[in-house]
Amino acid sequence: MRDPHQVAVAGVSGYTGLELARILLRHPAVRQPVFYLRDTAGAKCLGELFPQFRGWGNAPVRTLSAEAIAESGAGTAFLATPHEASRELVPALSEAGLRVVDLSGAFRFRAGETFTSWYKQPAAPAAWLERAVYGLPELYRSDISGAQLVANPGCYATSVILALRPLAAAGWIAAGRGVICDCKSGASGAGKELRRDLQFVEVDENFRAYGLFAHRHTPEILEHTGLAAPQVMFSTHLLPLARGILSTMYVWLDAPKQAAQIEELYRKFYAGRPMVRIWPAGQLPELQHVAHTNFCDLGFALDSGGERLIVVSCLDNLGKGAAGQAVQNFNHMLGIEEQTALQ
Repeated sequence: MRDPHQVAVAGVSGYTGLELARILLRHPAVRQPVFYLRDTAGAKCLGELFPQFRGWGNAPVRTLSAEAIAESGAGTAFLATPHEASRELVPALSEAGLRVVDLSGAFRFRAGETFTSWYKQPAAPAAWLERAVYGLPELYRSDISGAQLVANPGCYATSVILALRPLAAAGWIAAGRGVICDCKSGASGAGKELRRDLQFVEVDENFRAYGLFAHRHTPEILEHTGLAAPQVMFSTHLLPLARGILSTMYVWLDAPKQAAQIEELYRKFYAGRPMVRIWPAGQLPELQHVAHTNFCDLGFALDSGGERLIVVSCLDNLGKGAAGQAVQNFNHMLGIEEQTALQ
């Protein structure tokens, strides 16, 4: 039987993969993680490729293949790989008996046509899509605990779903009025791909919208808030900073509410969920409060009439939006405290 405490990490060269390595190398329940890359450049350990890991102990680097991971004896695999690579690796690793946390979008949807429509790539086989559990622990932790395949959510999707799900579940969102999700992210959310629009001179002292009506996290938001497409306006913007997401949700309520009612709703919904911090009514979180953490901070303001609500959701796109959340899911899969190595 494979030991889930023995961990393999595929795709460590990206920003998310490096953040994952930083957490797992200090995780008390992980036994000697091994890191896999398509091109190791002759390196034998992570510190040879990335000097920030020198002195962190032995962190072996090996050439990436499903066979190499399966033969390593690892019981858990993290995939910080492109969608198409995850689509190929997940079946092979799962059939070899590993539990997998996939950080790509390849297994986030039950319907293959949803992935194909939004990602413009072939979908994974339906049998594998049906096995995947959406890895948002605040909503699905009991399913995550027993899952063999966890599909880590998108970063924007996490920030929006956590902000809107309590309101949607309570039926407090006014029908026919719509919800505006105005979201802003640091440049690391776009990955390390060499693109002109992500060069320093293009990003620094600039601020722009992108992906309007076309962002890939849209179907996740719809599926896990229960809102219909015509109800949601989702916009994304690129901030001139490295990391962090601040999402502002503009909501019309079905009937007037008091601020105390809103705060109570959120506190009850996320009771026992240590990675979501609810701010007192009228106080709003900022990116500096969540940088380099796995917290999602939620704050709100309510107008004097009690019908117009603004919810602000802040998280680190590499933490709660990606690598930190993947480790949070892993902790549930191990049956240990979900905040282990994340505080």
